Amino acid sequence: MIRVGIVGGTGYTGVELLRLLARHPQAELTVITSRKEAGMPVANMFANLRGRVKLAFADPEQAGLEKCDVVFFATPNGVAMQQVPALLRAGVRVIDLAADFRIQDVAVWEKWYGMTHACPELVAEAVYGLPEMNREVIKTARLVANPGCYPTAVQLGFLPLLEAGVVDTRFLVADCKSGVSGAGRKAETHILFSETADNFKAYAASGHRHWPEIRQGLERMTGSGVDFTFVPHLIPQIRGIHATLYMKLSEAADVQTLFESYYRDEPFVDVMPAKSHPETRSVRGANLCRISWHHPQDNTLVVLSVIDNLVKGAAGQAVQNMNLMFGLTETMGLEDIGLLP
Repeated sequence: MIRVGIVGGTGYTGVELLRLLARHPQAELTVITSRKEAGMPVANMFANLRGRVKLAFADPEQAGLEKCDVVFFATPNGVAMQQVPALLRAGVRVIDLAADFRIQDVAVWEKWYGMTHACPELVAEAVYGLPEMNREVIKTARLVANPGCYPTAVQLGFLPLLEAGVVDTRFLVADCKSGVSGAGRKAETHILFSETADNFKAYAASGHRHWPEIRQGLERMTGSGVDFTFVPHLIPQIRGIHATLYMKLSEAADVQTLFESYYRDEPFVDVMPAKSHPETRSVRGANLCRISWHHPQDNTLVVLSVIDNLVKGAAGQAVQNMNLMFGLTETMGLEDIGLLP
């Protein structure tokens, strides 16, 4: 059994990790930390875990995380980097669901996140945890940077096309929508029900922190620079990300065959028939990305990519990475079908 620790178990990604790991056949939940809620039984906060998780939240200073085989950080940006060096020295493997190790250029990270990186020497070692792109390297990693939710949906939509070199890298646009849970489990005016219900808006249009992460991934796919625009939007639903990707074909291509070929053996990417319209509710609760594409005119190509931001966009992908790191079947504990209605 894999002894699992979770730092920051009181947020939405934390409780999603608990939901997935509580029934994982090879995971033993060992410790869940929360400084504020130390001593409280986890099931008192999250009633869906009654009878499944018997642990209480532990104070991080007394949690004994160094005794775990793997520790997940479901914490705000800037927390993991303070604790990761000591855990790695103790032989613990780490999966960070925040952004501390996603961007390889430390100066770029510090610019976008507004703080000094606490362990820049580990950034180069960290493996970006998008299995469809980095599966073999993830298997041997000590430290995995779990991708952001928007970056997961966007990169999976662009990946086969950019690697095949059939689109113009000078015009790549991601128009994305997210459910409110992507903002986290906190009390802020802009995510109150009365503010988000019956409403729709863009935000961070001048620059979002996921932009440099996505651009980094796209440039890895192409081996050169890209001209990439990203605009996120908030939609009045709890879960789900819908990425509408615009690009120009640079040469004739059989797009359906290209997507089907690239993702044929990927257990968590579903390539739908051409001209389909994937819906976020079809992946709700599932570790799955559904993709389709349209060719509306001339050389314009539109790709549609949907995920559950808390599963394939966060906790589910983190468990997928854990499975790879410990030599388990990649799909273990992640076979859920999307919830309908």
